[in-house]
Parts: sequence; C-alpha cells; structure tokens
Amino acid sequence: MSLRSRVHAALSRQVDPAVGAFAARLAEEKGALAVLFYGSNLRTGSREGVLDFYVLTGGEAERGLWPTVSYREWDHAEKAGGETLRAKIATMTLAKFAQAARGETIDTTIWARFVQPSALVWQRDAAARLQVSAAIEAAAITAARLAIAVGPDSGTEEDYWRALFQATYRAELRVEKPGREDSILSLNARHFDGLLPAALKAAGIPYGREGDRLIPRITVGERKLVRRWWSRRRRMGKPLNVARLARATRTFDGAARYAAWKVERHTGTKIEVTPFREKHPILAAPAVAYRLWRAKRKNRN
Repeated sequence: MSLRSRVHAALSRQVDPAVGAFAARLAEEKGALAVLFYGSNLRTGSREGVLDFYVLTGGEAERGLWPTVSYREWDHAEKAGGETLRAKIATMTLAKFAQAARGETIDTTIWARFVQPSALVWQRDAAARLQVSAAIEAAAITAARLAIAVGPDSGTEEDYWRALFQATYRAELRVEKPGREDSILSLNARHFDGLLPAALKAAGIPYGREGDRLIPRITVGERKLVRRWWSRRRRMGKPLNVARLARATRTFDGAARYAAWKVERHTGTKIEVTPFREKHPILAAPAVAYRLWRAKRKNRN
C-alpha cells in the first residue's frame, strides 16, 4: 500500500461520535480548517481522562513559539445524567503545521508525534483534508529519513522506529520512563507495519530486503547531511521545551481547571476553581499546595 493510501485510511478512522461532536465545537470556536485527534484515547476508544486535539486554523504560518495550548470541559448529555468530557487542545495554523511536518523548522514535536496514529475528526472541506493528509505524509517521510540515518545499516522496521524515538525522546524534556518507544511500537504495531518502506518509497529512497530486514541504500554523504540536520534540532530540543513551558504559564487557557482536575484525579482532593485561581493560576499555586498538604496530613491522622 502506498504512503498516500495508508495516510488516507488512517485519517479516516472512525471515532466515538461524542469525540467528533467535541471536535466540531472546538472547530467552530477557533474558526478552524481541520481538527486532528490523537493519543491513547484514539487507540482505546475511551472517553475517560483527557482527549488530545490539534486544531488547525487558516492564515499565514505563525512566527515565534507555537502552538497555543488550552483546556476545555464539555458536559456531554448522551448518557443519563450527563457526562463531562475533557480535552487538551493545541492550536496552530495549518500552514505552520505542514511546514513543521516537512522538517523545515527546528521543532521535532510535529513530525515525531504525527508519524504515530491520528484521525482527522473534522475538516472544513475537501481542500483542507488534502492539505492535512499531505502534511501527515510529510511527517512520515521526515521521520523515516531520520530513522535510517540514526538507525543501523540494516535492520527490521522496528529497529529503525525504535532508533528514531530514542533519539527524539533524548532531545526533549520528557517525563516518560526509559523504554517509552517500546510501548509506542507494541501498542501501535499495525500502524507501523509497512510504514517505513512506504515512506522511503514516497521519498525516493531506495532500499533492499533480506527477509524481514531492510537495507536502506543511503550514501555516507546523505547520512551525514541528515545527521547534521538532526544535530541542530537535537541541541535546540530541550531549550525549546523550556521556552514553551515558560510561555504556557502565561498563556495556557484553562490551566487552573486542568490542574484542579489532575489534582482531584490523582489525590482525591477537590480544588475549587475560584475566579482568582482561574485568572492567576501561578499566584494561586501556594495556597492550593497548602490545602493539599493539609488534606494529606488529615488523611494520615
């Protein structure tokens, strides 16, 4: 199957109707061109926890730090008594998303994230769908180029994808334990099966086969060029993560509600989201921490 066919099929994956309805609400709110759904909830089909969306808007590619991040809750009334759905939303222009997917920025998060499974759960029209599909194809090609540059001279598809994710995780500030790449590959085995040769073929990179092992026909000079390209992105990975985290403390819309939900989920302590805490989550943090300390002390006694 060609890369284009694979991407089209993957993006067309059916999702829970409630997820699609949530995406449509976000799209209307942002005036979006398309909405992508990804993460563990896509794989499991669960509506629990936090749903992950990328909302892609029109206009010229933004400069500076992106995407903007927000948190939304929606009381979905499909079930008797209602149900609260929660979502973390990254918003950026489709133009910048496509640029990043092609590897034209110093960012690694877009192509490394979207070589993994995602679903196009809302699009404005057929043109927007084609643009998103082309960007996801580009993400796979960008990832495949790096995979064969940092991977072995010959190996299984899994060997190359493992080398890729090990490299990208080391370049970022991550909270996951070592070996996260193994769970990505095992949980999404069907998605990655055949993806590397399809991406190499789409990129015009020749390769041979010996059983289940691939032998990319990449020259020493080509490998050096890709590694040089990667070297700058690897060096900038952690500083870029820090800059985005610092920006998020000022711009994360809904940060207080998101933090309150996380605290209650993990500790059982309910935190009231007052207007002050909603507007000033950083200033409110010490008081919230004190309340948590008191709650823990009370539980021990």
